Amino acid sequence: MKTLRDLLLTSDNIVFFGGAGVSTESGIPDFRGEQGIYRTKSHYGYSPEEIISHRFFMRNPEMFYDFYKSTMINQEAKPNKAHLALAGLEESGRLKAVVTQNIDGLHQMAGSKVVHELHGTVHKNHCMDCGKFYRLSTIVKDKGVPRCEVCGGIIKPDVVLYEEGLDSQIVKNSIQAIELAEVLIVGGTSLNVYPAAGFLQYYKGNCLILINQSETPYDNQADLLIHEPIAEVLGEALPRHN
Repeated sequence: MKTLRDLLLTSDNIVFFGGAGVSTESGIPDFRGEQGIYRTKSHYGYSPEEIISHRFFMRNPEMFYDFYKSTMINQEAKPNKAHLALAGLEESGRLKAVVTQNIDGLHQMAGSKVVHELHGTVHKNHCMDCGKFYRLSTIVKDKGVPRCEVCGGIIKPDVVLYEEGLDSQIVKNSIQAIELAEVLIVGGTSLNVYPAAGFLQYYKGNCLILINQSETPYDNQADLLIHEPIAEVLGEALPRHN
């Protein structure tokens, strides 16, 4: 822990790259863990992977939204020690960017300003016909499929579903941040999901810190490897109070 603290407090060019494990301690389930979304029972005979695909959304938006609202939206979730520690590190000028695979918006809620959301966010939604923007509150309050108040079109969350590509500008910004980082912290991710996991190949810095409860394919490349919950680790290394 002392080594981690010293590294974080002596570098002024840090980037954080995180996954679902960052938010599990906020009560948001991950996808592949023992209590993950993919281990939930089938929904009307369909697997979670099928339901959160582009094809399924277009074919059956009612069932998609039934699953999406009950499983993937967690309005009560609050930032945990990891989110707060990273926001504090950015505030100090040491952390340059957060690259996240999460869609929950907890990094911004904690105070982080430069956040590249690879898989989109539940907090942004647009009408598929006229493009009008809607907040998450509209999605939650509407029963069934939320529709646009202007044209009646279906409102779609700005989250990347299966069969959809990542936003090219967000990918570019994320790769650039990782490429320019001196210290890269990778946390709360199995590094098994591509193309995001492949972003590590762009890292050219001199210190890779990997924090994850389970092993990853990149463990042998880490300069500092910690197999512990990331909120506990960052909370101890970089304590920050509300």
